[in-house]
Amino acid sequence: MEYLKIGNVKIKKTAALAPMASVADRSYRILCREYGACYTVSELISAKGLCYNDKKTAELCTVTNGERPMALQIFGDDPEFMKKAAEICMKYEPDIIDINMGCPVPKVVNNNSGSALMKDTARAAEIVKAVKSVSGVPVTVKIRKGWDKALVNAAEFAKAMEQAGADAIAVHGRTKDQMYSGKADWDIIKQVRESVSVPVIGNGDIDSLESCLAMYEQTGCDLVMIGRATYGNPFIFREIDSYFENLPYSPPSVEERMEVMLYHIRLILSQLGKENEEKAMKEARKHASWYMKGLYGAAGFRAKCYGLSTYDDALRLAEEFLELQKRQSL
Repeated sequence: MEYLKIGNVKIKKTAALAPMASVADRSYRILCREYGACYTVSELISAKGLCYNDKKTAELCTVTNGERPMALQIFGDDPEFMKKAAEICMKYEPDIIDINMGCPVPKVVNNNSGSALMKDTARAAEIVKAVKSVSGVPVTVKIRKGWDKALVNAAEFAKAMEQAGADAIAVHGRTKDQMYSGKADWDIIKQVRESVSVPVIGNGDIDSLESCLAMYEQTGCDLVMIGRATYGNPFIFREIDSYFENLPYSPPSVEERMEVMLYHIRLILSQLGKENEEKAMKEARKHASWYMKGLYGAAGFRAKCYGLSTYDDALRLAEEFLELQKRQSL
């Protein structure tokens, strides 16, 4: 098994879980780590929200042992706010602090944060220097291919971030304008890898063991990061980890899919508390539908997934779905 080091943090060279707002919460990260994800990153944390003592933002900073090695990912456009936010993050003992300079969502970029920083290399570098000055752990930066097709600057931008003190660079192979559409450009990841001496994490269009291996081969990246392909599919990490550990792998049965769906819902319930079952089940609905995707009758069950109100509802749904699969196989 190969490992890479980001600063002093040792990480298996398999596949990491990408940070995904409103998806990759603590229960999701714990589940994916249990299935073989080698590294996790928190949801987006607003630097100003942290500095203004926003309770919800502070809750995003909690790091549990089941998620490690884990980074807290902060975003903002002001070096001083980012510096103060990093100091606050350190109280939660993250393994790494990650600076988001890749988020394409309007409410982030309209505040000159996220991928908007790729239009202002000097300010981005100041942010890295500010965070680095107070961080007792490695500092990484998540970027995109560029802002749009007229500004594809990932390689030069990454080099500037390295010079400012970044310990690793994660690259999503799409521009801000592409959002999540079209095909990810792996060649830009290769260009970044050739431009810097710190580790490079490749992200974009990894949906299988084969594509994971292809990214390693084509880009030379030090680590692969997977996002949307993990929806209802933590098994992708088990397959990749099994390959690198030279262990046998069997795809999940429908029964295992339902077992893991229910386990995932229990993790969400434990995170939010039994007294917040209704809120937890609202969060669980989309996950439940993802575990059924691609299986017989899944489309017809989607509406039922979005009607879940209690854990008992989920139990009945899983039983009903399994019964449908059995009848179909006769």
